[in-house]
Amino acid sequence: MKWMSVISLLFMLLQGTEPENDNLTITQEGKVMASVNRREHALDVFPLLDMDKYDQWVEKLDRKTYMEARNAKIGSSGQILPGQNGHRLDRRKLLELYYSYWYGTGASSIEAPRYPIYPKVDTELLASIRVKPIGYYVTYFNSNNKNRSHNIALAAQAIDSAVVFPGETFSFNQVVGMRTVDRGYKRAGVIVRGELSEGVGGGICQVSSTLYNAIDRAGLQIVKRYSHSRNVPYVLPGRDATVSWGGPDFVFENAYNQPILIRAFGNGGRMTVAIYSSELIEYKPRNVPSISNSLPEETSDTKHNPVSGD
Repeated sequence: MKWMSVISLLFMLLQGTEPENDNLTITQEGKVMASVNRREHALDVFPLLDMDKYDQWVEKLDRKTYMEARNAKIGSSGQILPGQNGHRLDRRKLLELYYSYWYGTGASSIEAPRYPIYPKVDTELLASIRVKPIGYYVTYFNSNNKNRSHNIALAAQAIDSAVVFPGETFSFNQVVGMRTVDRGYKRAGVIVRGELSEGVGGGICQVSSTLYNAIDRAGLQIVKRYSHSRNVPYVLPGRDATVSWGGPDFVFENAYNQPILIRAFGNGGRMTVAIYSSELIEYKPRNVPSISNSLPEETSDTKHNPVSGD
């Protein structure tokens, strides 16, 4: 009976003894995610479950077992690639299983209980909002500058296929993330008509500036936008959007009645951003002047290690 098991457990804890191999093992798809003993979660004075210790353990287990859902996206050939479900630890079910172990005796092993997390963007939604172009902008860069071109392509890939729902905001820094060597960005030490680029990730601001002009042309609401201290050649004066991790950010809000889709490409000396939505969108485009398709002037810089993006 359960009360006999409880008495046996209390007796063992009070006597300072425990059976060999008395652990609870948590697995996920055959992989051991955690192992714990009853004594680790017991109160110091009474042989009862210490919920603070238990909750701390669950927090760590939750992070280890969590898998983020992946949205549907558009592939390199224009095909829609389906999303993938994620999952998260079912804490309520885990507590029930844990109590069975806690009030029992001996070792136990359970598969981590999970519940599914579904993508916000599925193939059906993506197909419905890729039909109507509402904004477009192109800037140009020197494709012979390999590192800078690489950074532009990488940042463009990060924002490509992003969907912003009505009432949501889009943060360039949050979506693109930190520009580090570990994440594939390269040093691009150039001066563009007197404007210094950052040591790692140089060229990122051309992506954010192209996005800003496309978003502005689509009539979306600009929340945050900062200019460089000097004019840059890839956009007209006052039409840039400087960004830096931990510093300036470019943020806009979708105040329309439909989600919007961002398509971004950075290759062949062209940085292109196009904004799409469904046929049902009610939007008011703005007049944004285009930039010349001539290549901007770039001068190699080997003397500086600047920290702001260009």
